[in-house]
Amino acid sequence: MRDLTGKVAWITGAGTGIGEAGAKSLAALGMNIVLSGRRPDPLKAVADAIGECAVVEPLDVTDKARVDSVATGILDRFGSCDVLVNSAGLNASKDRHWHNFQLDGWDQVIDVDLNGAFYCSMAVLPSMKEKGEGLVINISSWAGKYTSILTGPAYSAAKHAMISMTESFNMENGIHGIRACAICPGEVDTPILDNRPVPVCPEERAKMVQSEDCGEIIAFIARLPSHVCVNELTVSPTWNRSFVERARALTEGGKGGVP
Repeated sequence: MRDLTGKVAWITGAGTGIGEAGAKSLAALGMNIVLSGRRPDPLKAVADAIGECAVVEPLDVTDKARVDSVATGILDRFGSCDVLVNSAGLNASKDRHWHNFQLDGWDQVIDVDLNGAFYCSMAVLPSMKEKGEGLVINISSWAGKYTSILTGPAYSAAKHAMISMTESFNMENGIHGIRACAICPGEVDTPILDNRPVPVCPEERAKMVQSEDCGEIIAFIARLPSHVCVNELTVSPTWNRSFVERARALTEGGKGGVP
């Protein structure tokens, strides 16, 4: 496993959830951490929890000029960006389905979840090529592999596209020593659940994958030797809500089961 002491990680969506957990896990490995997100206060709280190795760079990932500015600042300050974690993401509000979707909601989800990850990846790619190594971790979703009515069309489309974008990145940039991984979590107990049309009760949230679990996965991917590329990693709760009803049917005397 690689020694990451002194190397640099840039995390978007770092104020809460998976981004926050990833930042803390990478900081624990001795990395310098650049925290980006739209809200300065949560970023500062994460930076305070991490300590002196953390730097706050507020950022709306849909702003291409600001993305480039932050990336340039990282290179000027640290000399490299060794790991980029594209964790900035959102879903539409409770009106997220075909019958009630607003067009600006579609644009917002695609702009943040897909375009933002692309902008950040493009911003660090030249320096990674020059160095001859680098790692991009894209936080996709279970919904990026298995289309679900629950998440709505925009989120599903963006996360599917992110997986394809990740593989395209590897196809072209592996020859430069650069790799990318799409992490595809199932339901994770993060603040994004608060916008669900149907609220999730605390008992069910407790059974989900937790942000800290994803943080450990990010750290594991980052520590793998540079010649190893994990193209895609899917993680889900053992008690997976999308399987529950079918599993119950199979175990209740074969009712609704498979022949």
